[in-house]
Amino acid sequence: MSTSQATHAVQMHTRPTLSAPQGPWTVQAVQELLDRPLLDLVFEAQTVHRQHWPEGDIELATLLSVKTGGCPENCGYCPQAAEFDTGVKAQKMLEVDEVLHAAQAARDAGATRFCMGAAWRAPKDRDIEKMAELIGAVKGLGLQTCATLGMLEAHQAQALKAAGLDYYNHNLDTAPEYYQDVVSTRAYQDRLDTLQHVRSAGISVCCGGIVGMGEAPVHRAGLIVQLANLDPYPDSVPINSLVRVPGTPLADSEPVDPFDFVRMIAVARITMPKARVRLSAGRQQLGEAVQALCFMAGANSIFYGEKLLVTGNPDAGADLQLLRKLGLKSHQNTQAAPQEASADSACGCNGQCATAPAV
Repeated sequence: MSTSQATHAVQMHTRPTLSAPQGPWTVQAVQELLDRPLLDLVFEAQTVHRQHWPEGDIELATLLSVKTGGCPENCGYCPQAAEFDTGVKAQKMLEVDEVLHAAQAARDAGATRFCMGAAWRAPKDRDIEKMAELIGAVKGLGLQTCATLGMLEAHQAQALKAAGLDYYNHNLDTAPEYYQDVVSTRAYQDRLDTLQHVRSAGISVCCGGIVGMGEAPVHRAGLIVQLANLDPYPDSVPINSLVRVPGTPLADSEPVDPFDFVRMIAVARITMPKARVRLSAGRQQLGEAVQALCFMAGANSIFYGEKLLVTGNPDAGADLQLLRKLGLKSHQNTQAAPQEASADSACGCNGQCATAPAV
């Protein structure tokens, strides 16, 4: 073959140059990521995801409100604030048996992490004692435990750790510059202080934010910067799309563009490659196609079950059906409940048939 007849491979797409800043992430660097062509951004996020999560499994987590309503905070997105007329009534804390029943149902449906939320600004020490009892009971089922209870003092975080708590959720919500537009009953530093207490106690941090609260694009970049520059960055990063609840100040906010939500998932994956990036509140309004894009962009955890505290969520059956359609598998818990660890079940599956969904 002559030189003029030689064939040349045509390269349609170049291999992405992975984004890795020298030093802490800056708002400018994150904004540049958010502004990239969507498919290029998702491709980079998927590349990063496969490097750090080669199994490609999806964590299923369930959230239960163990103490609903009556919160003295004024978070503009939250239907549990006492000053907003949302139809949510203040209730007493659930009993251990009620929580255990919900946790067992979650485990049987395939969840591996069980999160308990309470509508407190900051729990009292007696509340921590009650939570310690719930944590111990749920861990007895072999589930990972998570709690979101408001602001903590250092000794309270240590007490939760002693009770066996695995994760503590405390979201930053948005960028510091926009925070007071969303909530005025606490300061951004209060959130950071609680995160430090949690980390110092040896509890894994679950921390993310919400998009669609009227924030500007720079505030979304600012949120990612705050999360990614935590030292270390959170173990779990829930990204929420605002659920607009009538009666809350943000009820009439413009819905977030679905592609902008995908961008947030992708940039969270790129900037925090080893974190579980969770599709959280608002999944119900995204639809299956957008959720599939989110998984492609690096999401590898979902809140699983029909309700998130007091707002709706896709039911478990719909979630399992979607995972089947996409060929995704759920993360399997390696913790065995104490009563099951000593002997195999009659079918020889070591108790896994009750917990493993067919995905």
